[in-house]
This record gives sequence, C-alpha cells and structure tokens, in this order.
Amino acid sequence: MPRRHSWAEPYKIKMVEHLRMTTRAEREVAIAEAGFNTFLLRSDDVYIDLLTDSGTSAMSDRQWAGLMMGDEAYAGSRNFYHLETAVRQFYGYRHVIPTHQGRGAEHILSIMCIKPGDFVPGNMYFTTTKAHQELAGATFVDVIVDAAHDPLDESPFKGNVDLAKLEALIARVGADRIPYLCMQTNVNMAGGQPISLANIKATSQLCRRHGIRIMMDATRAVENAYFIRKREPGYENHSIAHILLEMCSYTDGCTCSAKKDSLVNIGGWLAVNDDDLAEQARNLVVLFEGLHTYGGLAGRDMEAMAIGIEESVQYDHIHARIGQVEYLGQTLLRFGVPIVRPIGGHGIFIDAARFLPHIPREEFPSQALAAALYVQSGVRAMERGAVSSGRHHDTGENIFPKLELVRLTIPRRVYTQAHMDVTAEAVVDLYENARDIVGLRFTFEPKYLRFFQARFEPVIGAKVLRSAPVEAGMHVDAMAALGDGI
Repeated sequence: MPRRHSWAEPYKIKMVEHLRMTTRAEREVAIAEAGFNTFLLRSDDVYIDLLTDSGTSAMSDRQWAGLMMGDEAYAGSRNFYHLETAVRQFYGYRHVIPTHQGRGAEHILSIMCIKPGDFVPGNMYFTTTKAHQELAGATFVDVIVDAAHDPLDESPFKGNVDLAKLEALIARVGADRIPYLCMQTNVNMAGGQPISLANIKATSQLCRRHGIRIMMDATRAVENAYFIRKREPGYENHSIAHILLEMCSYTDGCTCSAKKDSLVNIGGWLAVNDDDLAEQARNLVVLFEGLHTYGGLAGRDMEAMAIGIEESVQYDHIHARIGQVEYLGQTLLRFGVPIVRPIGGHGIFIDAARFLPHIPREEFPSQALAAALYVQSGVRAMERGAVSSGRHHDTGENIFPKLELVRLTIPRRVYTQAHMDVTAEAVVDLYENARDIVGLRFTFEPKYLRFFQARFEPVIGAKVLRSAPVEAGMHVDAMAALGDGI
C-alpha cells in the first residue's frame, strides 16, 4: 500500500492578527441585530470569516513591498504599465483597463455591448454580473450543463457550456441579439466547478461560426487552470501559466475581480483584444471609475495586483490553496455532511436542502443554516440559494434554484488547517442537531442584490437555534481527512 504524504503551506507566518473569541450569548445578540444576515455582522464579532474569498487574501512580503513603490501620479502611473504587462503576459489580452473591482468591469462591459432586448447566455449566472446585464436591458439565459444543478453528480467539469442549449438559443433569438457569451471559470454558483479546455475550445468554435464574442469572467481562471491540469487528459505536465494563457486565447476579452486569484484586497480590470471596443471602454472608465491608467485604484494597489498575478500562477501556491479547500471538504464528507461534489476550487458548498429537509424552501434554509452556524461557532458563511436568486421580474415570486447552498469560502493564505478543523466540527455538530434550526422570513428586502442587505426573523420564536447543540469538541484525524493526491 503506497504511503500517504502530508503537505504544508508554501509560506511561513511573519505577522499575526488577533481574533476575538465571543460567547454564544454575544453571538445570539449579534445575529439578531444583523437581521439574521451574515453580511450585516460586524467583522469584530466574527471568529473565522468564511463569508467570501473576495479581497480577503493575505498579501505576500513582495506585495507589501510593492505598496511602497506606488506611483500616485494622476495620469500615466508606472504601476499601471506594470499591471498591463502582467495581464498581457499571463492572460494574453492586448488592452487592459483597470477598474476599482470586478463589478466595475462588468458595468462597463454591459453598457458598452448590450442593447435592450438582447440575450446574454452564460454557464450559470453570477449575482453582480447578471444584475449589470439586466440593468442594461438584457435577459440572462443559463446554458450550463445539467450536471451543474445536481450536487451529487461527480462529473469533473460541471462548469461546461451545454452546446446544444447554446445552439437552441441562437436559433430561437438570432445571433444578432446575443452581444456576447459570458463564460465563467470555476463557476461560483455551481460550487466552484471548472470548465474544461476542450469545452472552452468547442464553445469558441461555435460562437465564431455565428459571430458572437466570448467574454470570460476570469475571476477564478487560475483555479480553473489548476483543475484542468489535474483532471483533463493531456494537460498534466503543463504549467498553470500555459493553461491559463490557452484558456484566454479562445476568448475575446474578460472581466476580472483581482480580489480573488490575484491576491489583493481591492482591484479588477476589463481586458479586450478589439481596438474599437478598448477605445470605448477607456472612454467609459473615465466617467465611472477614473482615468484609464488608474481606474479608481491607487498606484500602490496596481503594483500589488501586478505582483499578485505573477504569484497566483505558481504551482505550489495554487496546489496548497485548493488543497486546503479539499481538506475541509473531505473532512465534512467523512462525517456524512451533504456538500456539492466534486469539491470545487474556492470553497465548500453545503447542500442546505438536504442538511435541513424539515425547512421548506419558502423559509430559506440556506440563510437559516448560515445564521445558525455563526451562533454555534462564530464561523461566518454565506447563503447561495433562493435569497441570492431574487425574484421573477414578471410575477414577483421568489426564484427557487435547484441548488440551495451555504458557501464556506476559504480566503487565500489566511487560515491554518486547525481553523478548518474547528469549522468542520461546528458544521458536523449542527448536522447532528439539524432539527433545532428554524426557518426565516423577510423583514426587509432591498430591490437589487437583496442577499447583501436583507433582514430576516425566525418563523418560530426569536432564535434561529431553538436549543443549544452539543459544543464543538470532536477529534478530527487530520491525516485521514487529507487523503491522497492533494
């Protein structure tokens, strides 16, 4: 029997940040004041923050040094040219327009390309992306493979575009009403599921035949490249940088939130190959973000971003990053916790519908589970289900997606394996006492992206947990949970 080998993070800690430990009574008050919405909690009241991996990474010593090299000139900052060089080298696009973060790039792309009545196909929606497309007058159409909607399906590339669905949309509405296909990498709402290079290439060929652009959401493209190397035959010996460049070569441009793969706390960009489109984007960025050589960012932020892009494609970094996600997922699977499979790239997605079968979808089981997990342990997660999906434009009814999930999102280079063990223990304790969790109803509902600011109350009593589950304290065998090949 082959020997199992452990691995360790490819960095050492040189500075620490104190984490405040709260009592259960304090957390019950905090979650009630936050309207049972983990987005409205104060970070000082959170122990382990798995709300998002967006802007929450730890920067390297090289990135911190880069901050001191910030050129804060209003126009023509040298840091912009460093960023432009990095994007061209690792992503391959000709024109780079910086924005304050990814949604700034989504906004500019949408108003630049979309006309009222257009249709934008994509391999599952993302919340801010879809909102910008709809505000510009388009209808989003999901063309992801059916496997993406099944949390138990073990297909290695559940982020793939279903070419038959895309062909059917083109036949129904006409290619001239499709400004671009929005291609997500490591599809967030499906559980961090990758798209294969073969599918990217085939989708590109189909779109080229019909004169339709492909705009990639490259926010987690590096993580996607890692899965291609691990799961797609023929790429096991290719570098992450090589795979990333090939992925982008089949597209016309991208939006990117650098707050994920690029290891910075703020920033993003829009990148395109078309000269005319780039000129339009540069003109619009001045209206909404800032001059085209800073896009709402300080020079020091662009410098840290350029360095982060280079660091992100290093194999030891991405191997350890996804390995930590795998570790948490395998630990939960050992105790029977229902999660999306296979384990994805940036977080573990708990299947709240199976975790809480006694709570009807109308009482938002994912929102209730996220709130209960915070009360139980101080771990902050987030809902990815009906609350995130919003309402039907025509009927006003809640949209109930096939996936009702709670996302445990792992920041890069921030937490240790011990933090993953504490998180797993809290989730398993809740799972063993799941019937103590009650559903929620709205007390306040914003019009747009309601999951950020909505408020709720329990449908029974005043607490999301009717009784105190067993305190966390099980022993997690780290070596057994780790598994082979991580």
